Amino acid sequence: MSREMDAGTQKKIAIVTGGSRGIGRSTVESLARRGVSTIFTYHTHVTDAEAVIATAKDAGAEAIALQLDAGNIASFGAFVERVKDALAKLGALRFDFLVNNAGNSHRNMPFETATEEELDSIYNVHFKGVFFLTQKLLPLINDGGRIVNVSTARTRMIGPGGSIYASMKGALEVLSKHMAKEFGPRRIAVNVVAPGATETDFSGGIVRDNPAVNKRVAEGTALGRAGVPEDVGRMIASLLSEDNRWINAERIEVTGGYV
Repeated sequence: MSREMDAGTQKKIAIVTGGSRGIGRSTVESLARRGVSTIFTYHTHVTDAEAVIATAKDAGAEAIALQLDAGNIASFGAFVERVKDALAKLGALRFDFLVNNAGNSHRNMPFETATEEELDSIYNVHFKGVFFLTQKLLPLINDGGRIVNVSTARTRMIGPGGSIYASMKGALEVLSKHMAKEFGPRRIAVNVVAPGATETDFSGGIVRDNPAVNKRVAEGTALGRAGVPEDVGRMIASLLSEDNRWINAERIEVTGGYV
């Protein structure tokens, strides 16, 4: 098996939140093909999680699924204990890579009609949850490890109904730079990956399942199509490799040239 991570060193382990579907699933599978074992989270889709485990096994890597509501900060302490148990099953005490990918569907939330409940639901998953889950897991990350926080191209592109979602992701991008600075003494690199419109079930599968939306995205993309999960998952796996060890505190947009 090809090992594109540190050849000749101990097997790497990643934690990927929201790893049962879409970009998260592609990330787990891409890492598996590189010989990286993964502890990934799912919210409710057990069958999807089991399929990811099987795919990783076929690629020659181990994957362990743990249930997590990424917006329930009070549950993070218990989750970390389950992570420790999962690491023990993998023969390790610590892990190397953290991909904060979990998200909740935002759809269209016009500023004039958005509710406090809607804002809180996005805030808890996309910013507060990332902040405190990373804080809880930080003692378990190996020195020299890497963190990828998944944002969105919508922090660059302004459109109706995106004020809450884009603002929370914008806050995450700023947070990531501060993480990179504060974690620097431990040589932990922190980067942001910002996908564009991608064919997943996110937001009701609007890009994947709505032909008019898909066509509009394709027409606005230099490469002439909407993104697919593998476009982003493979990129994240590559970013975590030693080939990109000197990239830090950066925002990398993965949109195929969406303008």
